[in-house]
This record gives sequence, structure tokens and C-alpha cells, in this order.
Amino acid sequence: MQAALPMYFPPQGAVQAFWAALVERLRSDARCAGLALPQTLQTADDVHAQWLEPDLLLSQACGFPLMTLLKDKVQLVGTLAYDAPGVEGIYCRSQLICRTGDPRQTLPDFAGATLAYNDRISQSGYNALRALAAQTSAQRPFFGHRIDTGAHYRSIEAVRTGQADMASIDPVTWAHWQRSNPQACAELRVFGQTERYPGLPLISSLQTPPEVVDALRSALQALASEPAAAGLRAPLLITGFVQTTWADYQLCLDWQAQAAMAGLQAL
Repeated sequence: MQAALPMYFPPQGAVQAFWAALVERLRSDARCAGLALPQTLQTADDVHAQWLEPDLLLSQACGFPLMTLLKDKVQLVGTLAYDAPGVEGIYCRSQLICRTGDPRQTLPDFAGATLAYNDRISQSGYNALRALAAQTSAQRPFFGHRIDTGAHYRSIEAVRTGQADMASIDPVTWAHWQRSNPQACAELRVFGQTERYPGLPLISSLQTPPEVVDALRSALQALASEPAAAGLRAPLLITGFVQTTWADYQLCLDWQAQAAMAGLQAL
């Protein structure tokens, strides 16, 4: 079996410690008896392929690919809640960032500008921004130029160095980046945010037995709420766990359709 938490980049020691505590709880759960639980989290060159591995015990995906690439191909375990600006429990609002010296104040001001984005199937970096742009501007396409960076932290760097004018960043990623780059924070500012959407879904393979998925949910709920685990949660900004459903993520597809109806298939 394999497991990964690939979507955020807090201190990796803290991520592994959280996973080790989760494995310890699973080992003590009779529903997981006989399972070869992975001792450490795995990394993959292609997380999209890893999401579909038949031996995947747990991973972290994104809401838009969950509904467009993974529907009926994985099991939805639930969603973690976080404490960061732009986060309300399990719900997120992407943070729209630009350079501190940029005089533009609202998203319509950036019409025709250069966007840095992590992936066209990203909910936080693309789909949520597209939905907002479709509502607030008549320009089609909205941006004059686009840079596909492949990762939120690369989008942040592209804006900071002047390669792009703005980016739409997952709020938990933005909070972790600020913690890790205190000196560079003064070079960037948040000028807006998107509407709220459910955060990163936790998934498991279709091959994972239902009782093991239930054990995962129980262990995640305990680690995300018990006072004794507060030290594990704090560096990861985790504050809770909710057993979400596929219906919770329908919003991602609705936004895509609404933008398309408004003539904005691509930013």
C-alpha cells in the first residue's frame, strides 16, 4: 500500500509525524488487521497517476480534478479543515496576489495582464479564478498572457519576480509560503479572493475495503480534534476533519459550466 499528502508543502517532518500518528491509530484498529500499512509517505513524479494506483491507501487531491478526472475512480474519504486567512473550516477562498507596488486594486483591473497558474485543472489556481472573472468582467479571454507554472509556489515566485502580474493561490499554501519566506512577504500582497469552495479532498483507491476507509475516517477525526494531538496539527494548520460527499464538490463543475455559458472557457 502507498500513501501521500502531496498538495501542501509545510515542514515535511511535521507531515511525516502526522502520518506516523495516523498509522499508529490504524494499527490499533481491528478493521486494519493484516494490512501492510506504509511507514512513510511517498512522493511521485506524477501525482495524477498516483491518485489512480490500485494500492493507494490515502492521498490528497483537488476538488476540480476530483470531479473531472477521478469521479467513480476513487473513494472520497473526507476533507481536512484548516486555520488560515481565506479558510472557513473545510471551505477555501483562493487568495489573489500581486506585487506590493502594483497599483491595481480589483480583479477587473488585471484584465489583459499576465497570469501565473499552477494547472488548468486546479480548483484554487484556475477554476475558482475563472468563475470569478466570468462574473466580474466582459473581457474574453480575460488575461492577455498566461504562464503554466506547474505549482502554486512557482506561481508565487513568477509574480514576485515580475514574470507574471498576478496569481490565484490556495489559501493554505499561501499561509505556508508566508511562514517559510518571511523576508519575501513584503514584496507581495493579497488584493482579493474568490468565492468559497470545499478544500482539498482526501481520497483512497476503489480497492480499499470499506471498513478500512471507515477506519481512516475515525483516525483522521481523532487526530484532527483531540487535544493531545494539537502539537501534531499546529505546524500543518489543521483544525478538523469532515466526512464530505461527492455532492459537496459539485460546485466545482457548476462553476466551470457557468463560466463556459458566460463565454469564458479559458482564462
